[in-house]
Amino acid sequence: MAVCVDMELVAKDAYKAARRGDVIVVIDALRATTSIVASLANGAKSVTPVVTLKEAANLRKEHPDYLLVGEREDHKPKGFDLGNSPAILAREPLQKKNIILTTTNGTKALIKSKESKWVAVGSFLNARAVAEKTLEISRRNATGISFVLAGERNRFSLEDFLCAGAITERFPKNALELSDKTSAALLAFKGAKGNLLERIQNSKHGQHLMERGFNEDIEFSCHTDIYAIVPFYRNGKVEAVA
Repeated sequence: MAVCVDMELVAKDAYKAARRGDVIVVIDALRATTSIVASLANGAKSVTPVVTLKEAANLRKEHPDYLLVGEREDHKPKGFDLGNSPAILAREPLQKKNIILTTTNGTKALIKSKESKWVAVGSFLNARAVAEKTLEISRRNATGISFVLAGERNRFSLEDFLCAGAITERFPKNALELSDKTSAALLAFKGAKGNLLERIQNSKHGQHLMERGFNEDIEFSCHTDIYAIVPFYRNGKVEAVA
């Protein structure tokens, strides 16, 4: 039986995927979900996503050994240990560290997906692993799969759409029943993958980040299939599944 694969184009519609009972894949390709994948692949124990700076500060008071990581207006907030830079998080000494993460878009998308039993964290970095793991879960539990794109302040983001297409391409052929949105993402990725970095640099959000000096993060975020972990968000934390 083919697995139905659907998509919600912005974070605020995550509840629709949760109502369907689907395995959800949250994507914020530039940069939050990529930062989560990079952190956990680099040895971090867990990532706790929160929406507001106040929530982050309060949680840090409860757990003073946790690292504060995040961004506002793309840059590290005052008093935080690290910014939302996947390239830096991939090389910082994070072994066994617990992280509190707050970002403009990605952490909201995760939290809005929390009613689902399965919430995976997707990026280009772990696209193949996400495809394999979510398909395994969906087949075992007779559910669909839904991508939830974080978007940019509840607006469509090309890079998240292309990342959903990259993951879709890695599903086995003839195993899926794709929605029109998912089919469009697959076609878009197939057309872009030969020069993926350039396409994402030319996206609206990509241009914005380049203007602010985050070229390294964009380049790092466009690497595909370099990690075999699949982080899952459950009980308020994101932890890796190898």
